[in-house]
Amino acid sequence: MALHIHPDILSLSPYVPGKPIDELQRELGLTRVIKLASNENPLGPSPKAVAALAGEFNTLHRYPDGGGYRIRQAIAERWKVSIDEIVLGNGSDEILGLLARAFLAPGDEAVMADHTFVIYKMEVTAAHGKAVMVPLVNWTHDLDAMVRAITPRTRLLIICNPNNPTGTMVPAEAISRLMAEVPRDVIVVFDEAYFEYVRHPQFPDTIAYVKEGRQAIVLRTFSKIYGLAGLRIGYGITTPEINDVLNRVRPPFNANSLAQRAALAALGDDEHLAKSRAVNAAGMEQVGQGLKGLGFHPIPSEANFIYFDVKRDGRQVFESLLREGIIVRHIQGTMLRVTIGQAEENAAFLHALGKVLL
Repeated sequence: MALHIHPDILSLSPYVPGKPIDELQRELGLTRVIKLASNENPLGPSPKAVAALAGEFNTLHRYPDGGGYRIRQAIAERWKVSIDEIVLGNGSDEILGLLARAFLAPGDEAVMADHTFVIYKMEVTAAHGKAVMVPLVNWTHDLDAMVRAITPRTRLLIICNPNNPTGTMVPAEAISRLMAEVPRDVIVVFDEAYFEYVRHPQFPDTIAYVKEGRQAIVLRTFSKIYGLAGLRIGYGITTPEINDVLNRVRPPFNANSLAQRAALAALGDDEHLAKSRAVNAAGMEQVGQGLKGLGFHPIPSEANFIYFDVKRDGRQVFESLLREGIIVRHIQGTMLRVTIGQAEENAAFLHALGKVLL
């Protein structure tokens, strides 16, 4: 019997995550594999987060706090907002899906960059909305063009800042101009998964727009610098009105008890955060200079990864690196993205890259 599948869903391709270490070891019989594909923290999770989980295992038969009170309260205190302005997600990815389901009717539009996190288009399309793709300029969001792309059917405008996969940042002045021009009934989504890695002094304070009552939501995650990717927990900061709507479609218990406990401890571990930033800053310099030494021109990044053009078949270079035990990410065409690791991992990547290019 034939399945009745909506054509919008058939138009989607499944998300392909970074190749797992175990899988590559099984396939190629390798004993040492370095994964630099998924923008994970090479230092791992906060020791305080690991310690916090020890007392939680004997309560796994209980449902978690469906409202996530303690972690939401801690996030609210950190950013000086109301707890009613915090929504939790099974990763910040889930909140993107909540936004699409809550605010897009079939045919409604969401404006986004054409070279950004692929989940945006997937979630919008899955909700039977229309993803309006605006080309990047110099690997960066073209905010003027995004504003021009707004129509009476536009409900969401999504900005990934810093952008994944390019690592580029939109500064505060440009965001200020955007917010002055975006119609008040369009929700501006600021996806700031890599916020904690940013070093540039002109990064925008987007939470200020929420505090002003603008139709905006700021997405953050514990998956990146906090090292809790395996537990899947993220959050959004938005107005109580938007939060109320999101909670109408949010699944119950979407943030599990282990994730809530670990996130609460990680949020308070400023020492681990500072160490992670320092390792990333040193690694960015190491990998950036190494790529330049190999003749490449990496795109300046404010995140924990570098995007660069190998000037040849990117898929072939990616597969050659796999055989050397190095997992990076082939995005498209000649472009590769490499996550910043620890110093020895970065050195192994640069050595392997030089080897496969011979």
